[in-house]
Amino acid sequence: MRYLFEHYVFDTERRELSRGADVLPTTPQVFDLLDYLIRNRERVVSKDDLVKAVWNGRVVSDAALTTRLNAARSLIGDTGDEQRLIKTLPRRGFRFVGVVREVTEPPGSAAISSRDIDLKETTLPLPDKPSIAVLPFENMSGDPEQEYFADGMVEEIITALSRFKTVFVIARNSSFTFKGRAVDIKEVGRRLGVRYVLEGSVRKASGKIRIAGQLIDVATGAHMWADRFERDLTDIFALQDEITVAVISAIQPKLLQTEISMATRRRPENLTAYDYYLRAVRAFYAMNGEGFAEAIRLAHRALELDPQFGAVACLAGNCHALKVAFGFAADPRFERQEAIRLARLALSVDDNDADVLAWVSFILAVMVGAGEAEIEMADRAVALNPNAFHTLSCRGHVYRMAGLHAEAIRSFERALRMSPVDPVLHVVFTGMSMALIELGRFDEAVEAGKKARRQNPSYASAYRCLASAYAHLGCDPEAFEAAAHLLETDPSFTISAWLARTAQSNAKLLTEGLRKAGLPE
Repeated sequence: MRYLFEHYVFDTERRELSRGADVLPTTPQVFDLLDYLIRNRERVVSKDDLVKAVWNGRVVSDAALTTRLNAARSLIGDTGDEQRLIKTLPRRGFRFVGVVREVTEPPGSAAISSRDIDLKETTLPLPDKPSIAVLPFENMSGDPEQEYFADGMVEEIITALSRFKTVFVIARNSSFTFKGRAVDIKEVGRRLGVRYVLEGSVRKASGKIRIAGQLIDVATGAHMWADRFERDLTDIFALQDEITVAVISAIQPKLLQTEISMATRRRPENLTAYDYYLRAVRAFYAMNGEGFAEAIRLAHRALELDPQFGAVACLAGNCHALKVAFGFAADPRFERQEAIRLARLALSVDDNDADVLAWVSFILAVMVGAGEAEIEMADRAVALNPNAFHTLSCRGHVYRMAGLHAEAIRSFERALRMSPVDPVLHVVFTGMSMALIELGRFDEAVEAGKKARRQNPSYASAYRCLASAYAHLGCDPEAFEAAAHLLETDPSFTISAWLARTAQSNAKLLTEGLRKAGLPE
């Protein structure tokens, strides 16, 4: 069995822990400790559990156990202060809280790279229009710290391509599940359901940027287009436009180059601000309190340099909103005010940008409630860019919070097709489960909740949905078990605190189910 989390592969058959192409030296006891924590990640394990599993019940001092835990954390880039992956629960024990995917390797099969992802086995049908996935570009700078820049370039190209309504573009997060892997292009096409794949490399050095790219027809393996570009860093956006036009022209020759000016967002005036923005995006994708705090810090640096940078204002506002929603906020009132202020700032900069409209509609819906204005913004975002996972996902959440649950589910289903292997699908499945509960479709809500739990066993919202749906079905043992997992994941959870954090006035059946499941008021 192989367990995949973040950049690591934990292989129990080979007894290896790998990061990228590197096998990390691991002592037997540290390996066994990680093995036990990962296998039992859905519960808190006590000190006695670890001693019995790792030391066969021998007497072990607290200092020895702490030393092994610190060594395990160090191996996987964690610390005792951060506890991003291995969490210590005082007087209770320990729990592995990272998002893990399990991969079972058939006997005799070839080794798979450490960035392999347990993708869905189903072959997705091709859409009825040209479809493309942009794979992460290889960072050729020789500096791992420049990884964010290469990723940012790809994200901008995906965004530009997705604004062409006649093209189907796979969302960033699904494309990035292939990051760092030697991939079979035909397998990418089969798993993501696309006809074309764009791959390339980025080198940033001495004030210059060089990009090599190639567009491949998955069905034939033929290279439809390949080219190299070199420009000054000051021309970075023109370079992104050139690549986008080249790709679009290769798959749809009748599209005019002038369309690109209509298809791109407002670019920041200051390139240093843009660099801060790319770093903030990388921090945001950690999806934890520390990541949100770092993203906010970097976003504010960008806004100081370019106060009219709408995308970065949205990013910061979303971080403030999620800190409140996830219970990370030390001062919820301040975080709420900042989220609303930054959302309105972004809207004042550009109220005709799909990304801005989508994020602002979501932020305001979460912070103050979903009314006609938020629904109208979410609809306009999808009309402007119907190909973006996050515009569809945001629309789904806005419609759910507005009480329009059937339409919310339709948006979530479209989002799932845009990014079928997205690492944050648990958020979409949870949104679907909440909407299904309000429609009284409790069996379906359970299935969606289970999918969310499989995607991320540490995501509290998945257990909220399961506890409520099971309670409505009269499955008390399952409801109580889900409620217990929720309290393990979020020990301070109360129904009233959850309702106060976000706008949930239209989650009446969900709330009723939580009470039936015995969760504290």
